[in-house]
Amino acid sequence: QVQLVESGGGLVQAGGSLRLSCAASGRTFSSYAMGWFRQAPGKEREFVATISWNAGSTTYADPVKGRFTISRDNAKNTVSLQMNSLKPEDTAVYYCAASAKYSSPMSRRGAYDYWGQGTQVTVSS
Repeated sequence: QVQLVESGGGLVQAGGSLRLSCAASGRTFSSYAMGWFRQAPGKEREFVATISWNAGSTTYADPVKGRFTISRDNAKNTVSLQMNSLKPEDTAVYYCAASAKYSSPMSRRGAYDYWGQGTQVTVSS
């Protein structure tokens, strides 16, 4: 079983930056596709970004393209999400996820088998 723990969330003003990290334990996740999702109050959990097992391919949701960057370090079992030019609409709980079924980037929630507990990101205006 894979355990995922997110960190790095907090309160930031619009236009600022945050870097989220996801640490994996329990087993190596080198062959897993990884993703970031977010959920705002009263909203469904939505896709943010995903990265292939070898970091050779990434996919981003339209609202974050050009502002967010996903990366991974398989040797350290970590995945990161660099968030720049943050907007109030980015406010949400951010979750990292691992897919045991796919090595290519996946944007569907159903593709993921393991989820972290989430970290709160709040962007003020």
